[in-house]
Amino acid sequence: MVLTVVIVVILRYVFSLGAIAIQELTMYLHGVLFLVAIPNGILENTHVRVDLLYSRLSTPKKNLVDSIGHSVFLIPVGLFILMTSLPYVEASWIMKESSSEVGGIPAIFALKACVPIAGALLTLQGISELIKNLFRKTTDRIEIQ
Repeated sequence: MVLTVVIVVILRYVFSLGAIAIQELTMYLHGVLFLVAIPNGILENTHVRVDLLYSRLSTPKKNLVDSIGHSVFLIPVGLFILMTSLPYVEASWIMKESSSEVGGIPAIFALKACVPIAGALLTLQGISELIKNLFRKTTDRIEIQ
């Protein structure tokens, strides 16, 4: 992504040339990065959490809060993204949607396919986290023998 921005800047300010396709590619790479990074953030537990009480809870209570959050919010949102984006992406593939800009990206339909993929990955990561929470050791103590 950084390379595409550098290329656009050099083309524009050194050679006075426009590069619509590369500018669009930068924008779509940015979007795809976020779509793919969200499930990874859940996996690495680096997602944004509004922590008013969570840090003070015991491990079993944290597991319960996480399990409820994954069941009530994460998995349904992932399924919602997946199911609502499929008709949108299907229509884009049927018409072989391309950029409306002259010289733009000719395969926008392929990029739009990342939305339901992200929904599926988010759903699968939520299920994985839920299963891990159910089987996680529920004690805070470490027994030394």
